[in-house]
Amino acid sequence: MAGARLAFQCIDRGGSGLRRVRVDHLVIAGWTGRNRAAMEAHIEELAALGVKRPAATPIFYRVAAAALTADDVIEVSGAMTSGEVEPVLVALDDGLWVGIGSDHTDRTAETVGVALSKQLCPKPIAPVLWRFSEIADHWDSIELRAHAVIDGKRRVYQEGKASIMRRPEDLIERYAGSGEAFGPGGAMFCGTMAVKGGIAPADRFEIEMHDSTLGRTIAHAYAIVTLPVVG
Repeated sequence: MAGARLAFQCIDRGGSGLRRVRVDHLVIAGWTGRNRAAMEAHIEELAALGVKRPAATPIFYRVAAAALTADDVIEVSGAMTSGEVEPVLVALDDGLWVGIGSDHTDRTAETVGVALSKQLCPKPIAPVLWRFSEIADHWDSIELRAHAVIDGKRRVYQEGKASIMRRPEDLIERYAGSGEAFGPGGAMFCGTMAVKGGIAPADRFEIEMHDSTLGRTIAHAYAIVTLPVVG
């Protein structure tokens, strides 16, 4: 079975260690907002680009697991792609872990079909995970932020707290209710928030997740190489 082979620095109260992980089940949870107004804002910003409203909220898109990458450079086809900062759940043999990733998406293809657009770009993830049980009690205070570098200028692209989105346990339960199992070898992107200043392609995308309670941060960045579209 095809999948992604990644190395994560797994951090918990007992210390940290490098673990080699195979992910063979990747799912993107969309429209996961708890606040209906905030979620509607994201639906509307995508609708302005021609993206159809989702059939249900939340909704779960299966994506080829091989798309998951911890590389600091990705290649995409055409100029109309962009990232989205998201918490990422990773299920290992010893339980649930969480990190941060970017649901990089082809915006042109998204107007044809969201499921199609999810398949067309790599899905960057930071090579660091925290044990979820150690942050579950203060999950809502976890801060998420993204910066985009566009034409040499760095700006805040997204920011907010995890309280904006449904909790991980809720998403896993709802995913199971759709007839899918989420267990060891699985990874789930948990949804995103509205963009400041509108969706835009960038030359570089920077993401971070900050836990002020335990005083730690996961950060990752990647450059976007745009391949020419000819013919």
